[in-house]
Amino acid sequence: MNSAPHLLLQQPLPAISFLENLNPKPKLRPPLQAHNSTPSARKSTPTYVTACAKTTRRRKNPDDYHATLTALNSKGRFPRKSLGQHYMLDSEINDQLVAAAEVGEGDVVLEIGPGTGSLTNVLINAGATVLAIEKDPHMATLVSDRFAETGQLKVLQEDFVKCHIHSHMSLLLGSIKPSSANSRYAKVVANIPFNISTDVVKQLLPMGDIFSEVVLLLQEETAFRLVESSLRTSEYRPINVFVNFYSDPEFKFKVPRTKFFPQPNVDAAVVKFKLKQPSCYPPVSSTKSFFSMVNSAFNGKRKMLRRSLQHRCTPLEIENALETVGRPTTSRPEELTTDDFVKLHNLIVKV
Repeated sequence: MNSAPHLLLQQPLPAISFLENLNPKPKLRPPLQAHNSTPSARKSTPTYVTACAKTTRRRKNPDDYHATLTALNSKGRFPRKSLGQHYMLDSEINDQLVAAAEVGEGDVVLEIGPGTGSLTNVLINAGATVLAIEKDPHMATLVSDRFAETGQLKVLQEDFVKCHIHSHMSLLLGSIKPSSANSRYAKVVANIPFNISTDVVKQLLPMGDIFSEVVLLLQEETAFRLVESSLRTSEYRPINVFVNFYSDPEFKFKVPRTKFFPQPNVDAAVVKFKLKQPSCYPPVSSTKSFFSMVNSAFNGKRKMLRRSLQHRCTPLEIENALETVGRPTTSRPEELTTDDFVKLHNLIVKV
């Protein structure tokens, strides 16, 4: 999760018979959400935990507080601070996540950090084939065993921010007979750790050639910043230009912190990114030089662009380009839209 870590429960969970008497919305004070990973010191080799080929559609059995803690106790596990693990306790939130992505029969879905499989359960019941990326080997085994009879789940035990997700998804899509024109694109539905949310967004959004939409449960503050940051505000940053370059983002709904175990110190929210296909990206000669220019512009956020970009061309050339774009010669970076930056780049950057 994105905010600073907090004290986390450091001993195994008590027996479930004791937990049955607790309030199903425990007032604990650990860190933040989701179940995947943070970058580790050394690169690990991907390990697949595969389910058997037999296909049996599971009867819907929603996960709740009791079921989640039972699953954790079955492996003697407790939420790990290093992985930002927070487990969803409300099956209705998982239903809403899947509905936001419009997951249906035959869809291929990437899930990041399945944990005990509460969201995986809803995805499989919706008829999806799921590739789940899980760093914790114990959780990878648990979720693989749980859905072994469905034939709809493949678990990759790996750190998401290090794995080659594009190649994994391409192989999976290529192995499945498409049921429609849209089924050649996969979807992402995930309740991710807040502390890797920016890494996840930056990795997934440029993959419009393989994903049609990305639905993520994020820290509420991050969700608002990615979707609703306005021009001429301190919250408008290069990540907003990045998001709008590659996608059309939409804020879906809020999720109270009481829906997680352990309970984080912040609320969450769900964002849907409708990805643009590469042919629909704004026309720039080089995305690398474009985002380099955008980052340079924001390095001196309160500076006028004719100063912060003067290492690329003369201040007079920048002023002339701004006039061509239809912006004042005294413009600052927070005053330009993504389209404005595209036009400016194409006028001043020689590739």
